[in-house]
Amino acid sequence: MLKRIVQLFFLIIGGILGIFYIPYVLPLMNIDNIALLREHYMLAILGALIFFLVTFWLVDYIVNLIRWLEETVVKAPATDVVFGSLGLIFGLIVAFFINIPIQKFQFLLFNTIIPIFLTLLLGYLGFQIGFKKRDDLINLFSISNRKGTKKGNEEDFELYDKKLKILDTSVIIDGRVADICQTGFLEGTIVIPQFVLEELQHIADSADVLKRNRGRRGLDILNRIQKELSNNVEIYEGDFEDIQEVDSKLVKLAKITSGVVVTNDFNLNKVCELQNVAVLNINDLANAVKPVVLPGEEMNVQVIKDGKEQNQGIAYLDDGTMIVVEDGRDHIGKNLDVLVTSVLQTSAGRMIFAKPKLLERAL
Repeated sequence: MLKRIVQLFFLIIGGILGIFYIPYVLPLMNIDNIALLREHYMLAILGALIFFLVTFWLVDYIVNLIRWLEETVVKAPATDVVFGSLGLIFGLIVAFFINIPIQKFQFLLFNTIIPIFLTLLLGYLGFQIGFKKRDDLINLFSISNRKGTKKGNEEDFELYDKKLKILDTSVIIDGRVADICQTGFLEGTIVIPQFVLEELQHIADSADVLKRNRGRRGLDILNRIQKELSNNVEIYEGDFEDIQEVDSKLVKLAKITSGVVVTNDFNLNKVCELQNVAVLNINDLANAVKPVVLPGEEMNVQVIKDGKEQNQGIAYLDDGTMIVVEDGRDHIGKNLDVLVTSVLQTSAGRMIFAKPKLLERAL
């Protein structure tokens, strides 16, 4: 069907060209004395046939080009198409008003070539600006709408209530975010960027068994979040082609949407803090709800393995907190009463240092 339309277009163009230009060609060929060729319909038919035959080899190339453009536009996110088109229209309007005074000049360079060049240039620039600045424009409009509806403390509450929660790859694979959402502690809209989904799919398709299992677990967690939980879940289909790292894309997305990055990645947490991006670290939440352990407190633990330093033993609490037991190497595989000496707590986790209670009594 598309090929027939292109062929019909060539026939129409050839007929129009035949009416206007064939009368100038016939005298050169000494056949202008034929009365039938002076009729407009004959000129149109002749021009259409000539143009169609000359451009017959172009039909397939043009059809393939149109189909490629169609597939590209269909695959592109709606925001890219809308803002790119708006930018193109704005650029063409600016070019139209600039060309009005230029066309008053009688020189061929001014009234023909320069208007065409300006139209193409400003149309291209308008499209590129609208396409590449779409995220900033969306953020600008959303902030304007929010400010126009609330004042003072009500506005602050509105902005807080509508902050997007942007999930990164590590927190999805971790899985605890689904339980947190289920309890209602994580409110608002959950945003899953398309580039995070692509990274998860890449991990799930990995040849390494461990990575493949982690990727599939992440996809299962996403299905659970989307189907079982009450939170509104949205997929952000945009991308930042000038940025390669997924973490950097997350920070950029959080900036332009005034959203909050949800992660358990210690390094991403620090990057967000350095760039003044709001971040929720699942590890910080886990550490906050862990039972408080104070120096001097007694507990009974089972030493599992030896530590890095000499004579150290390693034990774990039920929640996974690591306990470094001084002189605990000799008690591997045994339950041991210990006294807490100090506690080290960071975004990466919590570590408890202790020593055997028997040793304390001996001293």
